[in-house]
Amino acid sequence: MTTPGWYPDPYQPEWRRYWDGARWTGDIAVPRAIPPPPRPTLPFPVAVGAIVSIAVPLAISRVLLRHLSQYDWPIVLYLVIAAVLAYVPPLIFWAYASGRWGSGHRRLDVGLLVKWKDLGWGPVTWLACLGAEVVMAVVVKLAHIPFQSNTESLRDLHDRRGYVVAMLLLAVLIAPVVEEIIFRGLVLRGLQSRMGPVAAIAVQGVLFGMAHISPERGMRNIGLVMILSGVGVVLGTSAYLMRRLGPTMIAHAIMNGIAMAIVLSGWVPTGT
Repeated sequence: MTTPGWYPDPYQPEWRRYWDGARWTGDIAVPRAIPPPPRPTLPFPVAVGAIVSIAVPLAISRVLLRHLSQYDWPIVLYLVIAAVLAYVPPLIFWAYASGRWGSGHRRLDVGLLVKWKDLGWGPVTWLACLGAEVVMAVVVKLAHIPFQSNTESLRDLHDRRGYVVAMLLLAVLIAPVVEEIIFRGLVLRGLQSRMGPVAAIAVQGVLFGMAHISPERGMRNIGLVMILSGVGVVLGTSAYLMRRLGPTMIAHAIMNGIAMAIVLSGWVPTGT
């Protein structure tokens, strides 16, 4: 190397140092521009499989629970059955998809990582979700779109302690983890392999909203899907920008926890 100029520093490769034609000088330039790592993605079949793995069990659990309700079993038992039927199959698919299409490291494949700073980013993400809920609720109200909260049917059960404990565990601890793994992990990353980030985030948000459809609400599902789709878009945006699920899981838990607290206190229910 005989031509003077700026070259990668042999002592600190991330910097540039000036070569005067004979030797390295003490002049050091700004770091070289290092492009960020590519956004993690998964093959498209993972997104399809993840949707099927949660949609089919949800539908089956609702039909089965409607049939089993005639036996008047304890409510906690129905809740356990619903949780097992709805959430175990997608977790099994997650393990399978990671080995079949991913790296085999299940947590890394979906970004299941929580950092200390997520204790701050989680509430910030929740506030953004709250904003999306308010905006979509205003649209639903002004457009006279049918709506019913998915927590409204729980108001008459708030005095049953066993049910309250089980429901809180499901809504605050289990649902946020499993749903974030599926929608912001498998579905979002699978969609990103076929479409741009904006489209992928929007689609997974709508799918998240549709996952909360219940036949007994009829047309009132429309407003609920719109509001929860807005929440899903915010959560998807957070997962995309942060490259991990820590903030979205915390935000999801806060959102569900507040909704449950409102319902179980006897106030008018709103939330997810």
